[in-house]
Amino acid sequence: MGFGDYPAEYNPKIHGVYDPARYYGKPDTPFGQVKLGEIGSWFARRNKTPSAIAGAFSRAFWRWQHKYVQPKRSGIAPFFHVVFGSMAVFYMLNYGKIKHHRNYKYH
Repeated sequence: MGFGDYPAEYNPKIHGVYDPARYYGKPDTPFGQVKLGEIGSWFARRNKTPSAIAGAFSRAFWRWQHKYVQPKRSGIAPFFHVVFGSMAVFYMLNYGKIKHHRNYKYH
């Protein structure tokens, strides 16, 4: 699988039109339904290659796009998602400088 190609599991005769938000691999147990004793084997079945991780982020981005950005009447929710997400990222980046400005009670 090269960069920009369809996933190897995708078959247009079976799946129809390609959806970038869908996983075309073999379905597995959702994480919310995994029992505590099965967590190790569940993580062992995951594909941990950089391309698989990038594909997971891409699918999550497209799910977000389909749900919040691309509907006809999307509203203001995607704007607030971006604003609050960027606020959290920049807070984490600047935390080292911000923590020196704490107010302490000395008594």
